[in-house]
Amino acid sequence: MPHAVLKCHLKTDVRVDVHGPGAASCPVVAGGDDRTLDKWFLDAGERSNPASRIRPWTLGNRVAPLVHGSEYFPELYRRLCSTSPGDQVYFADFRGDTEERMAGPGTEVGEILADLAGRHVLVFGLIWRSQPGWLDQSEGKNAELARVISEAGGQVLLDPRTRRGGSHHQKFVVIRHSHFPERDVAFVGGIDLGLSRNDDASHAGDPQAMEFPEVYGATPPWHDVQCSIIGPAVNDVDLTFRERWYGSSPLDLSSPLRAALDRVHMAGKLTGRELPEQAADPPPAGTHAVQILRTYPARLRRYSFAPLGERSIDYAYRKALQRARCLIYLEDQYLWAPFVADVLADALRANPGLHLIAVVPRYPDRDGLSRWPSLAGREQAIKVCRAAGGDRFGIYDVENHEGRAVYVHSKVAVIDDVWSMIGSDNLNRRSWTHDSELSCAVIDTEADGRSPEDPAGEGDRARRFARSLRLKLMAEHLDRADTEVDDLIDPVKAFRAVKDNADTLLAWHRGGRRDERPPGRLVPHQPERLPRQHRIWAVPVHRAVYDPDGRALRDRIRHRP
Repeated sequence: MPHAVLKCHLKTDVRVDVHGPGAASCPVVAGGDDRTLDKWFLDAGERSNPASRIRPWTLGNRVAPLVHGSEYFPELYRRLCSTSPGDQVYFADFRGDTEERMAGPGTEVGEILADLAGRHVLVFGLIWRSQPGWLDQSEGKNAELARVISEAGGQVLLDPRTRRGGSHHQKFVVIRHSHFPERDVAFVGGIDLGLSRNDDASHAGDPQAMEFPEVYGATPPWHDVQCSIIGPAVNDVDLTFRERWYGSSPLDLSSPLRAALDRVHMAGKLTGRELPEQAADPPPAGTHAVQILRTYPARLRRYSFAPLGERSIDYAYRKALQRARCLIYLEDQYLWAPFVADVLADALRANPGLHLIAVVPRYPDRDGLSRWPSLAGREQAIKVCRAAGGDRFGIYDVENHEGRAVYVHSKVAVIDDVWSMIGSDNLNRRSWTHDSELSCAVIDTEADGRSPEDPAGEGDRARRFARSLRLKLMAEHLDRADTEVDDLIDPVKAFRAVKDNADTLLAWHRGGRRDERPPGRLVPHQPERLPRQHRIWAVPVHRAVYDPDGRALRDRIRHRP
């Protein structure tokens, strides 16, 4: 097929199904469920950031989990290609690669976004300024993506407005349609517009691979999750972009040299032009209550929208974990901070019937000496959780059917099949206090009628979205079809099934792999031990550099969480 044929052809008659399959097939929880939302979600005061206009939560949304780049990128491409001249695309990213393909040759990220900008779709982006390439960061690639889109008529800025040593880690895209607001959509989660992200459930890896530790192979297997949001919550993601866009102008830079370099990268532009007026809420589309949550650090150069920072992700986790009674299911790239592990341990100690499953990478994302601080943090976190939960705490990593370790990059939480979160934040102090993050918490107003209907015994009842998300992820990890999950519906039975499956696979490995490989991809996580000669420096480096504290000084002095 000719290269140009695969580019977006902008049409005004594209029809997009905003409801998706199986919508509204379960009864709405009696009483409108306001009390349950109040119990689980943060109210306006609990967010502790009155400077932002973001709402506590919205009703009437439809959220769909997109597991792996193979689900996310084609859907993003389809949505981008449904835009018309005058429509708007806003995106924020930690890392962007112009050449990453969304849906085959001719659908490269940079080329498609530049093509849209050239066809009078209004494209605006904020990409982390990044650290220099010699620090193994994405400075050059991010600058290239910003330049390609801006030269085509969009405006993408390299954003350095972070705390020292921090990053803009948010990964989201918002698409607004001038004449068809029912098509508006936001994508939120852990997937960058970058190399290595376009893997699928087979975990053979993205053929377009980034540089990565050799232990993961030439095409690192990659497990990740994004979600699409349709409905009023799109405006809260839109607002998040607008707050950052206008939050400090001109862009404050750490040195004249970096300012000069950025002027070259961005054709002399260090300030953003006016954005179009924000549209009204898209119409209701589903049964999901959505709370958009963020992290921003306290900075000397204050954010106007968060002058003392924002830690609603941190506070949301703490509130939800206090209600956990049955099962906490986590997938996380960096479960490595006692700052977070202490919160998990408190929940395990307070509730003797509570279980915790954590799915993490087998190996760090760094080679050589730089991996030791990561291992120091992970070692401490596991020790804290295991001391509190004993055999109620299970931690696993993932491998593909060839035995190659899969890099777990997802950031997902499901608690008691009621509350769930998909986002960019990791379970560490950096994500909860220091970097910019964006996550989406969801409570479905539809109950899941399968037994047990109220596994936590608190009257909140299992919800369709949270339970379906957990089962979708577990089914993949255990090599199950979507129809083979009856024994996983009960969260406690699911905990045992995961443990038994992982133990069986580990025994097969230890037995020399003589017989046919048993089903499943989870193995009990056995992190590399931190040698004594590295412990003396790796622990303080982890605390100061890898997992810094972005809280305001007054909060640290008062030991406020």
